[in-house]
Amino acid sequence: MRQEERKTIQAAIVGAVLFLLIQIFRTPLSNIENQNWLSALYLMIGCCNIAFGFAIFAQGWLFFSDKLSKARLYTSALFFGVCIFDFLHTLSFAGIPGISSYITSEQSLWLLTFSRLASALGILVIFSREDQPVSVRGKKKVFSVAILLIVLSLGGVIFSHSIAAEQWGYSWISTLKHVVDMAVLFVYLLGVAIIVYPGKIEKSASLLIIIRALIFFAMGQVFFMNLFSIGEMDYLFGMLSSGVAYYLLLTGVYRLTIEEPFHENQQAEARINYLAYHDELTGLPNRRCLMQRAEEIVQRGEKDKTQGFSAFLIMNINHFKNINDSLGHYAGDLLLQMVAERIGNEVKSNEEMYSMGGDEFAFLMTDRTGVENCLVRATELLRLFETPVKLESGEYHISLSLGMSIYPGDGDTAEELIQNADTAVHNAKEQGVEIRRYIPAMQMKAKERFKLENDLRRALERNEFYLVYQPQVQLDTEEIVGMEALLRWDHPKRGLVSPIDFIPIAEESGLIVPIGEWVLRTACLQNKQWQTAGYRPICVSINLSMRQFLQPNLDGKIAAILQEIGLDPCYVDLEITESMTLDKETAFDQLNRLKRLGLFISIDDFGTGYSSLHYLKNMPIDRLKIDRSFVSEVMEDSNNAAIVSTITSMAHHLKLKVTAEGVENKEQLQFLRQQHCHEAQGYLFSKPVKAAEFEQAFLTPLVVSPSS
Repeated sequence: MRQEERKTIQAAIVGAVLFLLIQIFRTPLSNIENQNWLSALYLMIGCCNIAFGFAIFAQGWLFFSDKLSKARLYTSALFFGVCIFDFLHTLSFAGIPGISSYITSEQSLWLLTFSRLASALGILVIFSREDQPVSVRGKKKVFSVAILLIVLSLGGVIFSHSIAAEQWGYSWISTLKHVVDMAVLFVYLLGVAIIVYPGKIEKSASLLIIIRALIFFAMGQVFFMNLFSIGEMDYLFGMLSSGVAYYLLLTGVYRLTIEEPFHENQQAEARINYLAYHDELTGLPNRRCLMQRAEEIVQRGEKDKTQGFSAFLIMNINHFKNINDSLGHYAGDLLLQMVAERIGNEVKSNEEMYSMGGDEFAFLMTDRTGVENCLVRATELLRLFETPVKLESGEYHISLSLGMSIYPGDGDTAEELIQNADTAVHNAKEQGVEIRRYIPAMQMKAKERFKLENDLRRALERNEFYLVYQPQVQLDTEEIVGMEALLRWDHPKRGLVSPIDFIPIAEESGLIVPIGEWVLRTACLQNKQWQTAGYRPICVSINLSMRQFLQPNLDGKIAAILQEIGLDPCYVDLEITESMTLDKETAFDQLNRLKRLGLFISIDDFGTGYSSLHYLKNMPIDRLKIDRSFVSEVMEDSNNAAIVSTITSMAHHLKLKVTAEGVENKEQLQFLRQQHCHEAQGYLFSKPVKAAEFEQAFLTPLVVSPSS
C-alpha cells in the first residue's frame, strides 16, 4: 500500500477516534464553555478557514494563470463563494457588531449550511471527472457567473429564511435544516465513494489528499449537526475540522492541477529526448546523440589546441542482409543485440559506443596520444569477433568492416567527421579489407569544393536558381492549404546540384543570406501573382537559415519586401529550426518582432534539435513540423511512432498546428490521421514541382459570391 493511501486511511481513523473522544468527554468540555471565550476562539478559527478558502480562490485566479485547468478554475470560483458565506457566517455567529444586527444567528447557521452544501456538491462534480486544460480567456466568464450565483444565493438564503419563519415558524425551519444537514453529510460521503470507486484507475497522491479533505469536511458536518448534544463547542470543533479540510483541499488542488502536470511535462520531455537519442533495439545512443557529442569535441578542440586525438569509428557487419534473409529478422535483431553487447562490454575510459541504425555501429575514442594508438585499438575491437556468435539456431562466425576518421585532421565539423568515417567503412567493404582510415580522395576534393563555392557566388547573378513547390494537404479534407518553397540550382556544367551539396557551403560562406532573401522575394512574388490571377489564396512556407534569422533587421527587410509586392503577411509562413532557439532571449525577441508583422512561424524538423518544452510553451509559434526521419519509419520503428504520437499530442495541448513531412505511403497517412495530425506533405501527394506545374495541378480558382 502506498504512503498516501495509508495517510488517507489514517485520516479517517483519526477523525472517527477524535469525534468519539469529544463525545465521551462531552461533560468536562461543556463545563469550560464560556460565551466570550468561545466567540473569540470561533472567530479566530473562522478567520483561518476564510484565509484558506481565499488561498484556494487566489490559486486559480491570481497565480499560475497561464496553466489553468478546469478543476482548479472551477474550484477557485466555488471557494470564492464559499469564502463569502463563511465570512458572513463567522462574523454574525461570533456577534460582531454591524453584521449580527443584519444577520440573525439562525440565518447565520443557514449560511453555514448552504456554504457546506455548495462545497460538497462542487467538490463531488469537479473531482469525479477527468481534469482538462481550459482557455485563460474563459476565466472572467466563469467568475462572472459565480458572482451572479453568489449574490442570488446569498439573498435567497437570508430572505427566504425570514419569510419561512413568519409563515411556518422556527420549528419547521429547524426540521428542514436538519434534513439539509443530513443531505450535506451524504454528499460528502458520496464524493469520497465516487472518487475512490475501485473500478477507476489507481488514484494519484493529490486525489487521495482531496479524499482526506472530504473526510474532515464530513466530520465537521457531523459536529454542525449536533447529533449527540447541543452546545456551541460542537460548532467550534466543526469549524476546526473544516479548517483542516480547507488546508488539505488547498494542497490537493495545487498538486493535482499544477505540480503533477508539471512533472508529467518533465517526464514527457525526458521520454522524447530518450526516444530521439537512443536506439530501441540495442538501447545504445543513436546517430543524433553521436552528432551532438562530436560537436562538443570539435568546439572543445577549437578552444584547446593541446587536447589529444579523437577517433570516430564506424563499424558495419559484413553480409548482414544474408543473415537476415536466411535466418529471419528475429535472428538478425538478436545478432545486433549481441554485437552491441560484445563491443559494449569492452568499452573503456574515454570510449563510447553508438548505434547508427541497421547493422552499423559507431565507436568514439577521445584523448588519444596518436593515430597509431587509435589504429591498434580499432584492431582489438575487430578481434572480438574471432569467437563465433551463438544464436538459437547455432554458432555463426561474423566479421566487421571498420572505417575511421581522426580529429583533428579528417574533418572540421561533426558532420564531416562522421560522414568521412562512414565513407571510409564503405570503402573498406568495397576493397575487402578490415580497416580503412579516411583520405580526401574518398570524397570530393577540397579543390572541387572551392570551385563549387565560386560557382555558387555567381549563381544568383546568372539566374541559375529556381524554386519548386511542394503542396501541404489538410488531412481532414484533403484540401491543399499551403505549399513549401524549395530552392534548386541548375548548374550550367554540373546540371542539378543537390541542396545537400551546396546549402552547407552557402551557410559556411555567408552566401545563404542573399540567396535566402532571393528565395523569400521570389516565393512571395509568385504567391501574389497567383492571387492576382484569381486563384484561392494559400500560404507559402519559406525556410530561414541561421544566418538570416540572426540578422537584427530581419523584420524590417521582410516588411519592406511584402509591402513592395503587396502580399498580406498572413500568407507567409517562416520555418525555423530548433537550433535557432538555443539563445532564448535573442530568439524570443526576433520571433516576437516577426509575429508583429502578422507572419506565421513554424519549427521545422521538430524533435531533432535541443529546445526545451519549458521554453516551447512560451515561444510565439504557430506550427510544429515533424521531421521526415521520424515519419519515414513510423510503421516499422515503434520509437519513431511514439515520438510522432507524443509530439502531436503535445502540440494539441499547446494549441499548435502539426504538419508531418516525408509522407510517402497510405499507411503513414492513416497513422497520422489517427494521431489527429493537421497537415502533411510528401511524395504521396506530390514531389516538389515547378511553379507552372503546381499552378496547373493544385491551385483552384477563387469562387466569388455574386453581389447583392
